[in-house]
Amino acid sequence: MSDHLLEHVRPYLDRDREERIAYIRAPRWIGHHVATDANRRLEELLSRPPSLRTQGLMLVGPYANGKTMIAERVAVEHLRASAEQKMWIVQTREGAGLGHFYASILQALRAPIGGSRNVGRKAEQVDHLLASLKPRVLIFDEFHNALRGRTRDIEAVFAFLRRIGRQYDISPVLIGEVAVYDFVNATSEMASRFDLLAVPRWQYEEDYLVLLDSLEAALPLARISDLSDEPLARRIFSLSEGLIGEIVAIVTKAAVAAVRSGAERITKTNIDDLSYVPISNRRDSALRERLL
Repeated sequence: MSDHLLEHVRPYLDRDREERIAYIRAPRWIGHHVATDANRRLEELLSRPPSLRTQGLMLVGPYANGKTMIAERVAVEHLRASAEQKMWIVQTREGAGLGHFYASILQALRAPIGGSRNVGRKAEQVDHLLASLKPRVLIFDEFHNALRGRTRDIEAVFAFLRRIGRQYDISPVLIGEVAVYDFVNATSEMASRFDLLAVPRWQYEEDYLVLLDSLEAALPLARISDLSDEPLARRIFSLSEGLIGEIVAIVTKAAVAAVRSGAERITKTNIDDLSYVPISNRRDSALRERLL
């Protein structure tokens, strides 16, 4: 029986083992309530009326919690639906200073960067591209990378974000860890320009159990696993530490193991056999010693 699976997933039960495993490992969209709300908020930024003081958005939460996937999904859907690209994702570079920040934007806009270290020249190039491409939304992923420099450089980055709203009618979206929230809210002026959309760790509650049921329905295993059953759900939650990226990784590894073994279902024993180490324990000194 395959009634526990989504309709489009059921045909994969008839595929060979490696095809099923490839499907299980493929990235997948999980439409939980925070992700759905983020989708809506980002789409509203694209469709807003022109403004001289654009409102931005912060997506703030811990690592491995799906923030980047949310932004990428909206950007891809926008490209599919629009003849002209108006939303761009900037992967904020590691390294302090305006030069790194401008280089991130130039790379995102697919512009030649060259070897010049002239910050003024890069700034002019960014301005030229923004004037010609006319984006409505710039998403800065891993924005906390831009906040590790000198105070004057950080102030210049925020001045740039204010200016692109006024001069180019661009809404900035900042994705990152809690440092982004702290820096934006350090002054009332910046705090008034950015709405917050929190992407917190999951709690052990009904929404988490619904998430597990959704994952189970999306993975082509022939037998019911009952992932939301108390002992199994608790074990996954403990190992994942409430991070959706870790939840998906654990369930995916367990599903692959279930296919390879022929068990066709995920069990607590199956999870334990993964010997999965939670993120917070991966710097454990005893574990490190065993690697030497």
